[in-house]
Amino acid sequence: MLRTIGRFSNLLPVLLIGGLLLGVGPSVGLAQGTKRVIIVQRFNPFFPYYVYPYPYAPYYVAANYGEVKIDMHHQTAEVYIDGGYAATITKPKKFALRPGNHEISLRSPDGETFYHQRVAVTVGETTKLRVS
Repeated sequence: MLRTIGRFSNLLPVLLIGGLLLGVGPSVGLAQGTKRVIIVQRFNPFFPYYVYPYPYAPYYVAANYGEVKIDMHHQTAEVYIDGGYAATITKPKKFALRPGNHEISLRSPDGETFYHQRVAVTVGETTKLRVS
């Protein structure tokens, strides 16, 4: 009886660790193919990096992301980037985005889309959108 309990106590940690490793492997592979994460962050080089919600400094953002600046005049609009809500703006605002093509939509507070543009973002460049 004691010998069986001893063998079981030696085998239990091996089974638990093996089960955890087998359980994590396939789910990580599926998550990479099905989810798309877009990081939208306002970049200000004079703001201390430790206040940002991300664990990397602003120079990392400047080196690996491009910016889109939206100039709005006397309007309130909700910004949607690639179909996801980004912010509500009333004045010019910059958004840091990963390089590539992005769809930017501006909607009125009523939900009506009044501006839709497909924008190519490049690293270290600022793309300006003027909306009147």
